[in-house]
Amino acid sequence: MPVVDNAIYVDGERTVDPDSLDHTFEELRACPDGSHSFAWIGLLRPTPEEIKAVAEEFDLHALAVEDTVTAHQRPKLERYGDTLFVVLRPARYVDSVEVVDIGEVHLFLGPEFVITVRHAEEPDLGEVRHRLQSEPALLKNGPYSVLYAVLDKVVDDYGPVLDGLQDDIDSIEVQVFDGDPAVSRRIYQLSREVIEFQRAVEPLTDLFGQLREHLKERASEADLELRRALRDVIDHATRAIERVEGYRDLLTSMLQVNATLVAQRQNDEMARLTEAGFDQNEQVKRISSWAAILFAPTLVASIYGMNFTHMPELDWPLGYPMAVLLMVLLGLGLYTIFKKRGWL
Repeated sequence: MPVVDNAIYVDGERTVDPDSLDHTFEELRACPDGSHSFAWIGLLRPTPEEIKAVAEEFDLHALAVEDTVTAHQRPKLERYGDTLFVVLRPARYVDSVEVVDIGEVHLFLGPEFVITVRHAEEPDLGEVRHRLQSEPALLKNGPYSVLYAVLDKVVDDYGPVLDGLQDDIDSIEVQVFDGDPAVSRRIYQLSREVIEFQRAVEPLTDLFGQLREHLKERASEADLELRRALRDVIDHATRAIERVEGYRDLLTSMLQVNATLVAQRQNDEMARLTEAGFDQNEQVKRISSWAAILFAPTLVASIYGMNFTHMPELDWPLGYPMAVLLMVLLGLGLYTIFKKRGWL
């Protein structure tokens, strides 16, 4: 049995450390009448068979046991007679890979017992146990004091996750305006992590509402103090929910801004290429025009430079001036035509 810790508390003090669940029952029955006594059993990654064995010992409802065996539940609070079943999703942020690691904690609360089932190493509920054991007045409130302390721990641990997300969002904002081509992928991946985190914290609003109503129904002085203590946890949870909603909206806006900037840079590049193509075309026109102008006299000179015996006007005294004049006129004519067309 993966029992991390198993103890019986009487009037806020740890009195017995049973070595088995059977022993736990025996010690609970031996507690003085009228004392505030309960057992706190902590389990880590129990197998389905081990969970069912605990369920038989404490008469846990089959539906709650099924949820615990299946795991991967959303945060919720359900009542089964005198037993409460609570699911929480603790989180921690792994900054090196920008991943929000979501854990899962299940709690069964009965009149004389609380069972915590962790499906991940985090959070360390040993810290919660040590805190409560150092505050007997709080622990004297019974199983609900454990629920309060676990809630407080889970919600407090959301703070570093939100701070880590904020740092990454600030970094992404710089990348967006620096034109980093890899930023789109980073925004999308971080958005997925924010959505997963939002699914872990958003249902806490309903959970706290149900818990406060349940404590009101009990209407004991101890529960009144717990409700007061819960207000601070609720405030922290509300701020966490608001922040994560803001992060999701901000990442969506950043993705849109990045798409706009990318499109703008593409348009600027196309305009630059178009301008460069226009300049290149103008140069080609000029080169082609001068080539045509030079080609005309070269053609005339080439023909009359063949020195064939039978050629028109070969023996004419004015043949040479006529050939030169023809070359000049052709050059000037082509120059005038190209100039009018704006090629020169």
